[in-house]
Amino acid sequence: MESNKTTLLGTVGYHLLSNHSIGPMLYETLIEQPWASQVDVQEMNWGPIAIVQQFESLLESYRRVVFFCAIERPNRNIGDFDIYRWGGQLPSEEDIQACIGDAVTGVISAENLLIIGEYFRIWPDEVFLFDVEPGPEKPGISLDIEVGVRVPEYLKQLEVLCLKGSTIQGRNNWIYGDQIMEKNLS
Repeated sequence: MESNKTTLLGTVGYHLLSNHSIGPMLYETLIEQPWASQVDVQEMNWGPIAIVQQFESLLESYRRVVFFCAIERPNRNIGDFDIYRWGGQLPSEEDIQACIGDAVTGVISAENLLIIGEYFRIWPDEVFLFDVEPGPEKPGISLDIEVGVRVPEYLKQLEVLCLKGSTIQGRNNWIYGDQIMEKNLS
């Protein structure tokens, strides 16, 4: 992960789960974007503890981190997305231990990654979660039409977010570690 780039764009998610796999599915597309030369694009589909160790070993920290993933949330249509700015604040010790337990058993979760990274204080001031609504989990090697048609919009939003740390149309909400365990974020 060593780089002279100041922004990391990390794709997070399992493979072969249709819309739930949007991050891994678009990884190759992301690294081919003209703006990607200014961003360190990495798959972050491996253990949060190893990611913490990788961040701790960096000679120069990133100034901005953007995670691109799919998470089911209420009150959204398939293909809708939200961009959350990470505000820190850890949940209870019990919830932190649950996240670590999930991590060591192989659960891939952007939310667990945020909480574990916060616990170990590896995040820069600017951390964002770009979260696409995938709908119900199902196996598959392609995106549903509702998600696929919006890929150009996602790419444009990711470009602005990665390069400027801001969003188009003010789609920026705050998310906090002590609230992230609530499954009703909207």
